[in-house]
Amino acid sequence: MRMAELSAESGVPVATIKYYLREGLLPPGERTSPNQARYDREHVRRLKLVRALLDVGGLSIARVREVLDGIDERDDIHKVLGTTQRALQLRRINVDEPTRAWAMALLTEVAARRGWELRADNPVVDSAVGTIGAFAALGRTELVDRLAGYAELADQVAALDLAGVRGLPERETVVEAAVVGTVLGDALFAALRRLAQEHTSATTWPASR
Repeated sequence: MRMAELSAESGVPVATIKYYLREGLLPPGERTSPNQARYDREHVRRLKLVRALLDVGGLSIARVREVLDGIDERDDIHKVLGTTQRALQLRRINVDEPTRAWAMALLTEVAARRGWELRADNPVVDSAVGTIGAFAALGRTELVDRLAGYAELADQVAALDLAGVRGLPERETVVEAAVVGTVLGDALFAALRRLAQEHTSATTWPASR
């Protein structure tokens, strides 16, 4: 297909496609003349992945290139998904060093029970530690006390997440589905949690008649 057809098929404007080509996010097409090139379904698939990483995941161009490099170099899926997950933005909460050390020790203990590996350079670990510390700083220890229970539920949610992408045929599709599933899945799970809280609240403290 030509550039205009690629744009129509992918829903990405021609000017944006040209930008992705210049930035190396999209491989060049097959040259048919000095000013013309042909593109195929692989280009459509790559464009969908780039858009998911940029628009849904909120990644920078540099981070997108890092994820794409991992795919093109045939890194194993676990490594590529790890790169992608670390690139997804999580809120960082600053707490004082004593609180951070206490929260890290608590998270390490819970992670060891689940068999999780914690790496100090992982921004997800940093976000979790800051959040645990913030709960404690606000005196909301009832949530911290249930951290092991939340971790168990997180394992179950992760199993559901990956079950939906495990059978997909292409690496690009797996990464795209994981990004969309994580970002939109977070929003969906937050909504479901609030619905469940509403139901539990109503049954725990029924309105007086």
